[in-house]
This record gives sequence, C-alpha cells and structure tokens, in this order.
Amino acid sequence: MAPRNPRTHLATHEVSNQPPPMEDLNLYAADEILKTACAWSGANAHAARLAAFGARVGSAEAQAWCVQANRTPPIFQPFDRYGQRIDEVEFHPAYHQLMALGLEAGVAGAAWNAGEAGHALHAALLFLMGQADYGVCCPMSMTYAAVPVLRQEPGVARNWEPLARTEAYDPRFIPATEKRAATIGMAMTEKQGGSDVRANTTRAERQGDGAYLLTGHKWFCSAPMSDAFLTLAYEDAGLTCFLAPRWLPDGQRNAIEIQRLKDKLGDRSNASSEIEYRQAWAQRVGEPGRGVRTIIEMVALTRFDCIIGSATQMRHACALAAWHAAGRTAFQKKLIDQPLMRAVLADLGLDAEAAVALAFRLAMALDRRTDAHEAALARIGLPLAKYMVTKRAPTVVAEAMECLGGAGYVEENAMPRLFRQSPLNAIWEGSGNVIALDMIRALEREPEAREALLGELRGAQMHDEAEALLSAPVAEHDARFVIERLGLALAAAALLKFAPGAVSGAFVTRRLTSNGMTFGASRAAIDEDALLARLALRS
Repeated sequence: MAPRNPRTHLATHEVSNQPPPMEDLNLYAADEILKTACAWSGANAHAARLAAFGARVGSAEAQAWCVQANRTPPIFQPFDRYGQRIDEVEFHPAYHQLMALGLEAGVAGAAWNAGEAGHALHAALLFLMGQADYGVCCPMSMTYAAVPVLRQEPGVARNWEPLARTEAYDPRFIPATEKRAATIGMAMTEKQGGSDVRANTTRAERQGDGAYLLTGHKWFCSAPMSDAFLTLAYEDAGLTCFLAPRWLPDGQRNAIEIQRLKDKLGDRSNASSEIEYRQAWAQRVGEPGRGVRTIIEMVALTRFDCIIGSATQMRHACALAAWHAAGRTAFQKKLIDQPLMRAVLADLGLDAEAAVALAFRLAMALDRRTDAHEAALARIGLPLAKYMVTKRAPTVVAEAMECLGGAGYVEENAMPRLFRQSPLNAIWEGSGNVIALDMIRALEREPEAREALLGELRGAQMHDEAEALLSAPVAEHDARFVIERLGLALAAAALLKFAPGAVSGAFVTRRLTSNGMTFGASRAAIDEDALLARLALRS
C-alpha cells in the first residue's frame, strides 16, 4: 500500500518521473485479455461476480497483504510450551486474509457450484487471485481438484465434499466435523522416488473397522495445515489412494507428524513440508491397488491450475512492465513510445495472450467433458499446455523485469516475487520430462486423444506438421521436440479461433514462422498498436 502524501521536494533534489503504484485497479474490468477469454469460454456469464472479485484483488489492501504474507514466512510449531506434540504451522494474519478472500470468492468451490461454465469461472477466479498472491492459490487449487477424487468413494465424499465445496474459509485447527469449510491437500511423493510414485514405501494396514493405519513418509507436502490429505500407500492389493485427516473421529490429533518446512526459492507465503505417518488413521478412496488411477483426476486438475498460474504470472508481469513504461520518461519520450520498448512489450504480450487462450480453451474442454471430442482434447491438451506455458513463464517474467530496469530488481516491487515464483509450475505436478512422457502415454494408449488434437488443429496453422509428427509413435528421445511443436500448434489454433486477428496473426508470424532468440528481435511485421492496447490495464 503506497504511503500517503510522501514528500517529493527533498533537500538535494525533487523526486519526479516515477510511475504510481499499480494498485486500486479492478483487475477484471481493466484487463481486455482476460475479458476476451471469459467472453468466448462462457465465464462472462458470471461477469458481475468476476468484476466484484477483480476490484478486491486489485485493491491496495489486498496487494499489501501479499507483501506481508511473503515477508513473514510460515513458522513450524512441532510442540507446545509443555512439550506436547501439536504439529502446527503459524501464518502471518495477512495469509489468512488472502485465504478468506479467495475461498469466499469461490476459487476452490465455484467449479462445482456454479453450474454454467464452472471450470471457466474457476480459471478466471484463480487468474485474478494469483495477482493478489500466488502462494495461497496452492491450497485452493488442491481443494478444487480433490472433489472428483472424493466422489470415487461415496462414504468419504458424503462427509468431505460439502466442506470442500463450501465457499468460505475456516482457519481453525479443529476436527472437520466442527468446521463450516475445509481445505484438502495432496501428498504423493517420497524421498526415494519423487515422480516415480510406484517406488513409494509407505504401507497401509487394514483395521477391523475398515479403516487403515499408514506408516511411512512424504517428501513434499504443501499446505500442511489442510484438514485432510489425499495420499498414496501400499496395501496387499498394491498402491492405493487414501484420505488421511488431521484429526481422528474421536477428536484426537491424527499421527501425521510434520518434520520440517521447506526453505523454498519462491512461494514464500505458502508452507511446504516433509511429513511422516506414524500409524496415521486413513480411509481408502477408490479401488484397492488402483491408487494412481484414482488420484490422477486430481493431478489433471492441479496441472490445469499450473497452466492458469503461469498464464497469470506472464499476464501480471506484462501488465507491470506496460504500466511502468507508460508512466516513465527516458530521452524525452515515454518508454511506451520508444520503438524498441514497444517491440519488446508487444512481443511479450504474444506469450501472455497464447497462455491465457490455452488455459481457457482447456477450461471449456473440462466444462464440456460429456462430449467425447472435448474429453479427449482435455486429456492431450493438458500435458501440451502444461509443458509449453509453464516453461515459458520464467523467460517472460525475466524480460518483463528488465523493462523496469533496476527498479524491477528491488524487493519493494512485485517483480522479484513474481520471478522467484515463475519456475514453480513447471516443476509442480510433473516436471518437463514427466509431462512429455505423459503425452507419449496419452498418444499410445488413447487414440481418441490424437484424433481430438488433429481435429482441433484442422484448418489452423501447423495441422500438416502435427499430422506428420503423429504419423508414427513418438520416440522418448524426441518427446520434448514433439510436445513443444504440438503445444505451439494448439496455442495458435486457440488464438486463431478466439482471439482478435491482430493477436493470432502476430503469434503465427512471430512464434511459428520467424526467428529471433530474444523478445523484440524478430523483424516480422506485427500490429504493435493493437497488441499494446490489449496489454495495458485500463483504470
């Protein structure tokens, strides 16, 4: 939050030529790129709701909460003052303000409650929430993604789904039966396996009442103050999915012990932990021995949210850069009027436009999964977009930071926080190689996914190239080349179908057919005026 009436006439000089802070903006109403995507995806059926939320997340107050929550990271409290085990994480009050802001707006629940265009609405809400703070989006995303997994076990869903879908925030660490809303996390990976979850060693022992006791560990458990975790453990039938709550049915604390919090590069407001199950009570979810198949729907939706998150980061970084360029003068001209700066900003905007278009096209597919084409497109489109969008984000953010010069490298600015956050989504829910292998698996096992992709590309740039790439099985060694080319093709198709011609034409010209290793380095002509008009946020 900007200080009130700071002194600009100082003893040695007058402070001038400083852009005002980008705050107290309605981040929905001011954003043409977002509003365009909401219009064609159906999310604008909820335009009034989005406008109200856009004003909240763009307020100086919400932006200040983000600064406070990231400057004061979570603190792990393993014991109380008497030496009794409590396994709690303490957060700055601003973290709870941000959690309430997002959950009450429906970031976690709207997809399941809204009816029309629920996933598109979720995408728009998460896109807006990320511009207030990215860290708190993690528990909201996992709670959203947990719902279809819970539904695979009706007895578990009966108790937990209503709490996960409730558009409210209850921060109290008490049994879920006493709460009006709950958050649900996910804990899959272990030290020895990482993404290879079949290398897990955590065991589940069935009890006489049908419950299980888990013994083992999880190496990366984000949002450890969630009310329950969907997790994987081996039983006699094989790797199985379980729900492990923080509290036992009798009101005692479950034996889920936090070992420590991770000291992460970014994502500072959000806690990520290492945990151990010391005969922790759990309920089975889904069929015995089908744990990966059970939890994969949650993984698919959290990957979807990784795409939205990285699209948000690119859009946010570009908006900050354009805002600065419009408010600062150098060499007798506004930066926004300097030919080189215009070239860079317009080029940056192409990647933000493509990322937003891909994210909302996949939201449409998720909303229409009763249609076979849309369901198959979601299956293949998620890994393609996850790979392309999340890998592009750090490059875009770094260039946008450079547009601010030294001011962009200073912690009072949002750019350093954005930059530290930007690599995360390429790692979370499967790094690049894992995602490329998932694409191969989808193409090999689900021929309808291949047909859906080619159908989506029909009539668009790169259809013939995509058909040639998919004419034979994809070799593992070539997977990154293929997924990158197919991701570009899918982005171009989304833009050609839904974006203004100036945007889609520029993307095809600059990203598919011309060279230039850095932003603004291509000589291919594009309509910079049209692109820059969409890039700037309008108060």
